[in-house]
Amino acid sequence: MPASYIDTHYSRTLATDERFPALSGSRSADVCVVGGGLAGITAALELARRGRQVVLLEGRRVAWGASGRNGGFVSPGYATGLDAIEKLAGRDAAVSLYRLSMEGVRIVADNIRDLGIAEAGPVPGIIAAIRYDGAAALQSYRDRMERDFGRPLRFMPREEVRSLLLSAKYHQALYDADSFHFHPLNYARALVRELRRLGGQVHEDSLVTAAALDGPRKVVTTAAGQVECGDVVFAGGGYTDAVCPALRRAFLPIATYILLTDPIGDRIADAIRTNAAIGDDRRAGDYYRVVGGERILWGGRITTRTSDPRDLAERLRREMVTTYPQLADVRVEIAWSGLMSYARHLMPQIGRLQPGVWYCTAFGGHGMNTTAIGGKVVAEAIAGESDRVRLFEPFGLAWNGGPLGRAAAQLTYWTYQAMDSWRERKAA
Repeated sequence: MPASYIDTHYSRTLATDERFPALSGSRSADVCVVGGGLAGITAALELARRGRQVVLLEGRRVAWGASGRNGGFVSPGYATGLDAIEKLAGRDAAVSLYRLSMEGVRIVADNIRDLGIAEAGPVPGIIAAIRYDGAAALQSYRDRMERDFGRPLRFMPREEVRSLLLSAKYHQALYDADSFHFHPLNYARALVRELRRLGGQVHEDSLVTAAALDGPRKVVTTAAGQVECGDVVFAGGGYTDAVCPALRRAFLPIATYILLTDPIGDRIADAIRTNAAIGDDRRAGDYYRVVGGERILWGGRITTRTSDPRDLAERLRREMVTTYPQLADVRVEIAWSGLMSYARHLMPQIGRLQPGVWYCTAFGGHGMNTTAIGGKVVAEAIAGESDRVRLFEPFGLAWNGGPLGRAAAQLTYWTYQAMDSWRERKAA
């Protein structure tokens, strides 16, 4: 029987907990998707919608990793900014890539609507707040989004921000009514349900141990079975192992952390007076939202360590209380972590490794929209419908730097933290 999900708010509030058998014996398919997170699930579902025979293999449970443990924010963009994308890919490609990220949000919203995924519980609205006086820059960004992408964002002056977020830390913000937050694990499992309805095969507890990829027919092997197929899609994220060395060398596993408070009922209004989700613009800054009307789900911090710090819950609680001192006595019910995959260029790694071998990974903490569009463009390429997957070619499988790359990533994060703190002290 597949292992249980780790203990999180999402695993405690599963709508269903159907389990899928491990792969046993030989299968033949058009496509084998390796990795049952949202990238792999979406790619498999999009292929099944196009009439392809698909086998989805997951080493543990579907959406077991970051896909089922994240903050639940669905908004446009990538882990890096538009200016950085333009420097590497050019202006026209950067515009097209950003539009893809907006399409990813619509894909998630459309799936929730069309498949009737009420258990995803979408709540509209995300507030992007800043902890320094930056009204002019925010208004300029708002104007750019409206002008170049038709994306409506509403500027929120300090008085309005502090009427909703009762913290002296915040200055101005942008409100995005078209973005939303939701229950990612229930959403992912509903997509799997639709995949199976369309004839897709789903196998949990089916860790891939070997893959023969050079012939016209590929063979993917697990402990108890194998899949022969024409195309293979690797979508393993932060838990990718050594079966495909080119992918393993091309990303850094980065941990992020989330807590859930005890129920505090009306006391939430002492700090947060909005149903919108909230995030700030710091590198690995805080992101949080009210869930169930009486608890706060709070995420933040990143590290390159793959094991949880012993005092994880207290570290996160301190972050929350630094922002909202009035919550100093609020206790943490549960805290958890998940591994994301980051490329050095901070863009998703989506493309073709060799004939019949595809990859869709490294979503860098911005995966709810980008896994959706990544899975779709890979499916389109396999089906011969479009070459939109080539928009990601400028962001290839750059070497992650090995142990030195991990150390450099941690040092970079600490540097960003120091810069954020300096900027915020100036604003105080």
